[in-house]
Amino acid sequence: MNGNNFEQLKKEYMDIPIPEELDFVVKKALQDSNIYSKKKRKQYYKSGITAASMAAALMAFTLLINTSPVFAETLSAVPIVKNLVKVLTFREYTVKEDTYNAEIKAPSIDGLNNKTLENTLNDKYIEENKKLYEEFLADMESLKENNGGQLGIKSGYVVKTDTDTILSIGRYVVNTVGSSSTIFKYDTIDKKNEVLITLPSLFKDESYVDIISENIKKQMVEQHKANNKKFYWVSGIDQKTSIKPFEKILKGQNFYINAENKLVISFDKYEVAPGYMGIVEFTIPTEIISNILVSTEYIK
Repeated sequence: MNGNNFEQLKKEYMDIPIPEELDFVVKKALQDSNIYSKKKRKQYYKSGITAASMAAALMAFTLLINTSPVFAETLSAVPIVKNLVKVLTFREYTVKEDTYNAEIKAPSIDGLNNKTLENTLNDKYIEENKKLYEEFLADMESLKENNGGQLGIKSGYVVKTDTDTILSIGRYVVNTVGSSSTIFKYDTIDKKNEVLITLPSLFKDESYVDIISENIKKQMVEQHKANNKKFYWVSGIDQKTSIKPFEKILKGQNFYINAENKLVISFDKYEVAPGYMGIVEFTIPTEIISNILVSTEYIK
């Protein structure tokens, strides 16, 4: 490559537009790729490239990925780099004002060939968090107009499962001031066929609601017998409250599929248990639902 070509490439890079609201996070470090073998490192040192300059190059490379989605997308098309660069993006809203604090992060899925699904999910995540942010601002202004107060919220996401077949993403919202509450929402994606998996789609009919519900109630009682600090609002555990006991999951109950290909049912804080129990989850034994599964592609 001659000097002119290099300068042209440099100019093209410098002209790449950088969206103001996006930030990229490198999910996998460069060293995991094993590109830099011991032999190659010696070659770099012989050519005058020091460890410091390599570190600087790595920092610059990381910076480019984190600040330029166009650059990251371009790299993903290069055969050597395609498997090296895997990123999740997010939009972030923050408020830090005395007694008012908000930290809201929205995930963004990147790399699906099914762009309709990818865009639909990403748009949903952005809208969810935009609404959350706008509601926070409105509540904050209302408090300020009425002698002030405290208000806090934190929203983010976790990747619960990431295998060759399954990607499960959990998004959470936590009210961090006063009587805190926690809400989780999950999306589980078939990475091979690139479709969104819903709970009803896993089963032949709606009998799963009763079968799973009965197992969860059994697990609740057994957990309480083993440890009386684990308390649920369910028949079979002595109650000192008028709260209606848990009976059935919803047809579209919160769920995800874990790395062991097991179905996990999730309940929000206060949904089936006192607040100190937080988010509660129940792994459903595959043998009790095997006869009503549409297939064993996901749950085994």
